[in-house]
Amino acid sequence: MPRHIAESPRSDRRRSPRKRAQVQVQYESVDELFTEFTHDINEGGVFVATERPLDPDEPIELVFQLPGSDHSICVAGRVVRVQTKEADGVAGMAIAFDPLDATARAAVDRLVRNLRSPSG
Repeated sequence: MPRHIAESPRSDRRRSPRKRAQVQVQYESVDELFTEFTHDINEGGVFVATERPLDPDEPIELVFQLPGSDHSICVAGRVVRVQTKEADGVAGMAIAFDPLDATARAAVDRLVRNLRSPSG
């Protein structure tokens, strides 16, 4: 079960800061397929901008194609936080990735490295 630390600022709970990235993602609930965009990403997870987030602690599989890649990747994770638009202007849900396979890990790491570079 994920740890929730309500009294700590969000940045203190992350292993590394998220970088702004708009990547189209697809996921589904029990009865609906969603296509949304990420708001930001880091090596451990992603924030998906959506007005209809899944419930906290709900498992999720995301399918997306990272910039510069010819292939889609599928990652599993869990909703760790739901945010309303009033919180900071973006409604959505924070997803913590489950351990990624080597291909997905390399692709996500490469994207985050590129976003952190001075030219990214």
